[in-house]
Amino acid sequence: MTEHAAQTEPTDAAPDAGTAADDPADPVTDSAAATEQEGASTADAEEISSGDAASPATEEPRTGADSVVTALENAGAKTAFGVQGGAIMPVYDALYESDVNHVTMAHEQGAAHAADAYGVVTGEPGVALATSGPGATNLVTGIADASMDSDAMLALTGQVPTDLVGNDAFQETDTTGVTAPITKHNYFADDPDTVGDTVGEAFAYAESGRPGPTLVDLPKDTTLTETESEPGPAEAPAGTKPTPDADPDAVERAARAIESAERPLCLFGGGVIKGEASEEAREFARENGIPVVTTMPGIGAFPEDDPLCLEWAGMHGTGYANMAITHTDCLIAVGTRFDDRLTGGIPAFAPEAEVIHVDIDPAEISKNVHADYPLIGDAGTVLDQLTDAVEDAPAAAEWRDQCEAWQEEYPMTYATPADEPLKPQFVVEAFDEATDDDTIVTTGVGQHQMWAAQFWTFTEPRTWVSSHGLGTMGYGIPAAIGARLAADVEGHEDRDVVCFDGDGSFLMTIQELSVAVRENMDVTIAVLNNEYIGMVRQWQDAFFEGRHMASDYDWMPEFDKIAEAFGARGFRIDEYDEVADTVEDALDYDGPSVVDVHIDPEENVLPMVPSGGANGQFALSEEHL
Repeated sequence: MTEHAAQTEPTDAAPDAGTAADDPADPVTDSAAATEQEGASTADAEEISSGDAASPATEEPRTGADSVVTALENAGAKTAFGVQGGAIMPVYDALYESDVNHVTMAHEQGAAHAADAYGVVTGEPGVALATSGPGATNLVTGIADASMDSDAMLALTGQVPTDLVGNDAFQETDTTGVTAPITKHNYFADDPDTVGDTVGEAFAYAESGRPGPTLVDLPKDTTLTETESEPGPAEAPAGTKPTPDADPDAVERAARAIESAERPLCLFGGGVIKGEASEEAREFARENGIPVVTTMPGIGAFPEDDPLCLEWAGMHGTGYANMAITHTDCLIAVGTRFDDRLTGGIPAFAPEAEVIHVDIDPAEISKNVHADYPLIGDAGTVLDQLTDAVEDAPAAAEWRDQCEAWQEEYPMTYATPADEPLKPQFVVEAFDEATDDDTIVTTGVGQHQMWAAQFWTFTEPRTWVSSHGLGTMGYGIPAAIGARLAADVEGHEDRDVVCFDGDGSFLMTIQELSVAVRENMDVTIAVLNNEYIGMVRQWQDAFFEGRHMASDYDWMPEFDKIAEAFGARGFRIDEYDEVADTVEDALDYDGPSVVDVHIDPEENVLPMVPSGGANGQFALSEEHL
């Protein structure tokens, strides 16, 4: 297997053009080859005219593109998202007879986000395809998003023929070079005999250990050239499978720290969900009576209606979650990278705590927050080790009482004055009450994302699908499409998929609504429309003396009418008494619906920890900022 570019291996010179096959699609055809082909065609015609009925049918020759598709099938891929184009066309032609369901998206960025969300919901890598040049670069935002959130995804990109690489050919881009910093690994596949195994390896590697995106760049001559090779099963590279168990001695030391703690706290991150460790996390916390806080990516790892749950912490997390982190003396952090939106200022983060950090990736240990007890291994396996090792649950009754007191002192409430416009929190709660616990919620990025996370009660993993580390506006609609396909593939066609979007975020990928209409997808999109880039406006009011430079979006279209033009069902809400019936009608509609919800343009997301501030010093009102 040839790897000319990878995140862990610097790119060398361009592939040797002297060994590359000519592009069979090139209009300039070698005259000798043409003559040979003509002679063969004549012979074939004579054989047919001889009436030899006993001659067996000749099998169609296999190409590198066929191997690519076979590799996807061997890996168990059921769905792929993409946009057709010249350099990737051979792969699409091979997909024509495949059982892999391809969903044509309106834009390559949408394909990447849909594949990302598909993977979040199913727990298996989503697949995104794009052609060379702008097709590949349009995937970059989605690949970077998946990288920041450790989401398993495989990107397949077309490339110009190998003998043109480096010549600034039409729609040529150094795709492996561009994506090296944002992929777990990437490959330049210049051999038709090994391309299938390369794709299978990339698929498996995306989901092994700490998940992440991988990419295979496919020159057109590689995918068009014939091959007799059959790809084998999808297998991650040798030596990349991490050891699931943490060091037993380290586990014992961590267990003693937990037993002696007076104010223990579990912090469950996205790694708990990605590691399929939610059940182990729940058992550990409940068996030891330890309160639980999650990160935003960890929402759903622990049910928010459980008495032990303090919901999620960080910049816009609950006041009681942030107070618990500030005062804990033993923080049991599982599957989190301690990003700045969680920690605020590092010196003030959990200042009194001994930190037990469980993570599959050793690079995360003590990267941001020092780990007193590093436990490197699979989240579920290590949590089972800890459950077995803790002999006596910590004496934390008073601590649990304190956490309950903080919940009463800093409740997640909001006012609904009759003389003010509709509050967005009310709308989120209305959708939550009207849907089942297994409803999948996707979002764009901004204020609406925070309100959805704050005022929806999540009880199951893989029901919260959002952009966290990269903060990508426009994620919501394509993510809803990916989530819808994921639910359908798993046989859950009756699950609701609700997307909360903002007006600015919705406008960035509105073209993907055409895909939802074309596929008759049952998704409901609630646009919390305040005619602002709301989070920017909030920061401008707090930190830039109210100068609304480029954040005022009073030029927004009427989204309900736009939805109807796309062929979706459009609704509009302006008043509280319209909410319940409209929410019910939108959810009942069997197909894509868009609810244009006009909310209070001055409403802010609170609580709020100012950037770099201490978690325990959160603002509860604008005056506190």
